[in-house]
Amino acid sequence: MLAASASAYSAPKTVLVVGDSLSAEYGITRGTGWVALLERKLKAENVQAKVVNASVSGETTIGGRTRLPALLEQHKPDIMILELGANDGLRGLPVASAESNLRAMVSMAQQKKAQVVLVGMRMPPNYGRAYTESFFNMFKKLSTETKSPLVPFMLEGVADKPALFQQDRLHPTAAAHPIILNNIWPQFAPLVKK
Repeated sequence: MLAASASAYSAPKTVLVVGDSLSAEYGITRGTGWVALLERKLKAENVQAKVVNASVSGETTIGGRTRLPALLEQHKPDIMILELGANDGLRGLPVASAESNLRAMVSMAQQKKAQVVLVGMRMPPNYGRAYTESFFNMFKKLSTETKSPLVPFMLEGVADKPALFQQDRLHPTAAAHPIILNNIWPQFAPLVKK
């Protein structure tokens, strides 16, 4: 009995990351992004997990929603980290459609018995207060309604430091990615360690 429970505990979990350029190592050296750092942290802490990075630069919530069924079927994740919405926001797309797409993705994953970590994002202030607040609050609402842990703001501790951004002022440098991982880890760790 003890042996069985020990092996059940140590069964490696599959972690699927579905994101955009912020998770796809856009403009930085391969292996320096937060997803690669997450893999290394799991190894260092002797947590048996396989991390699949299915992030695509430029991805919107509709693109993620379209791709997700095949990803879930192929990888059968135990945990999905969902980091999408920034490109919808930057294009000024309706918050309601991003919310609908994210909700559908969380639902798909949960139906396949995967736990979801939602990664929240903020829009720059030049998008207007009504839009930026509505966009930011969407993640909290989804988190509450779907009972999914929320990383309130992926770029906390990064967004206000211009030196941590590439020349386009949109994409973080490699130096920012350990901070991003530190923002995500507290919500993710309890799921992967249980």
